[in-house]
Amino acid sequence: MNQLRFRTRLVLILSLFAIVPAVVLTLLWSGTVSTVLPFITGQAAWDSVAASGERAIAAARQAPLTASQRRAVDAHERELRTSVEQARRYSFLAERTVRVIAIAGVLALLILTGAASRVAGHLSRQLSRPLDELVRWTDLIGHGEPLPPPPEPTLVSKTRKNGDEGPMIEVTTSRVRGAPEFETLRRSMREMVSELEHGRQQAVEAERLHAFRESARRVAHEIKNPLTPIRFALARLRGQAPSRLQEDVDVIAVESDRLDRMAKSFAEFGRLPEGPPSEVDMGELVRYTARSCVPAGIALDLQIDENLPRVYGHNGALAGALTNVLLNAVDASGASGRITVSARLAKLAGRDAVRITVADNGIGIAPDSLERIWEPYVTNKPGGTGLGLSIARQAIWAHNGTVNAASTLGSGTEIQFTIPADGASAVRTS
Repeated sequence: MNQLRFRTRLVLILSLFAIVPAVVLTLLWSGTVSTVLPFITGQAAWDSVAASGERAIAAARQAPLTASQRRAVDAHERELRTSVEQARRYSFLAERTVRVIAIAGVLALLILTGAASRVAGHLSRQLSRPLDELVRWTDLIGHGEPLPPPPEPTLVSKTRKNGDEGPMIEVTTSRVRGAPEFETLRRSMREMVSELEHGRQQAVEAERLHAFRESARRVAHEIKNPLTPIRFALARLRGQAPSRLQEDVDVIAVESDRLDRMAKSFAEFGRLPEGPPSEVDMGELVRYTARSCVPAGIALDLQIDENLPRVYGHNGALAGALTNVLLNAVDASGASGRITVSARLAKLAGRDAVRITVADNGIGIAPDSLERIWEPYVTNKPGGTGLGLSIARQAIWAHNGTVNAASTLGSGTEIQFTIPADGASAVRTS
C-alpha cells in the first residue's frame, strides 16, 4: 500500500505540473479570442455608420443634385451597403469561430491531459518500481538473505559481418527497470552485499579459528602435563625392565613420541606468530625450505623469480607454513614423484605481492574434500592431527595473505600462497 500511495502521489504531482498550466493557457486563449474577435469585426460601429449613412443619403436625395452628384451618392450608398454586409458576415463568422476555438481548446486540453497522464504514469513507473525494488533489497540485506540474481541477457538479433562470409555477430541486451542511475545503484548494492557477506564469513571464520585455537591450547596443555612424568618413567624403565618387557617399553616410547608431536602441533596451532616482524627474503626462504623438506628421491623443480620484493613478517611462521605444504606434497607424490615450487611477483588488492605455488603429481584430492582441507582436525593420514594446513593458513592470514587450492584426482594438487610485499604494519597478532 505504501508503494501504491507513493505512486499515486507521484502521478498526481506530475499530472498537475502538466495539466494545470495547460488549463490556464487554454482558458486565457479562449477568453482572449472570444473577447478580441468582436472588436476586430466592428459590427456595432458598422451598424452605427450604416444608420447615419442612410440618413445622410436620404437627406442628400431630397436636395437638388446634378447627375454627377446623384451618381456619387448612389456609388456611396452601394459601398456603404457592401461594407455593412461584410461586417455582418465577419460578425457571423466571429461568433461561430469563438465556439469552434472553445471546442478545439477543450479537445486540445483533453488530448494534452491524456498525454500528460500517460507521461506521468510512465515516469512514475520508472521511478516507483526501481525504488520499490531497492526497498525490498534493503529488507533482504537487513535479514541477511541473498539478492535476486541479475536478469539474463536476451538475444536481440544475429547479423553477419562483411556480407555473408563473415562470422555471425550476436547482439544481446538485458531488460533493466528505471533510469541508468538505478542500475548503477543496483550494481553498487550487489557489490556492497558481496563485501558484507565476505566480511561476515571472515568474522565467522575468525571466531571459529579462535575457538579452535583455544581448544588446541587446552588440549596441548592437557597432553603435556601427563606426558612429562610418563617420559621420565619410561627413561627409568629402559634400564630396569627385563628383556621380555623391552618391546612394550618401545611401544610406550613410540606412542609417547607421537603424543609429544601431537601436543606440539596443537600448541603451534593455538598461537599466532609472536615477536617483532622483520623483512623476509621470500626467494631465499622458498629455496632453503624446499631443499630441506623434499627428499633426494623426489624430483624438485624450483622456479624463483629474481629480485622478488621482500615481505615484512615472521620468517619462522612463513617457513613453517611452506614446510607443512611441502611435507603434504611429499607424502602425496610417493618415492618417485615430482614437486614444482615457484615464487613469483603478483598483485593482491592492487599491491605488490609474492605468490608461492607448490604443485605435485600425486593422487590428488576429491572435489568434495578440497574445500575442507584447510579446516582443523581434517586429515587423511593415519595418525595425523589434521592441523598442518590449518596452521599454514593461519600463518598466511596473519600476514594479510590469501590461500588457494586446486586438485584433480589422479593428477596432483596445487597449493598457492599470496602474501602482500608492502604490509609493514599489516601483520595481525591477535
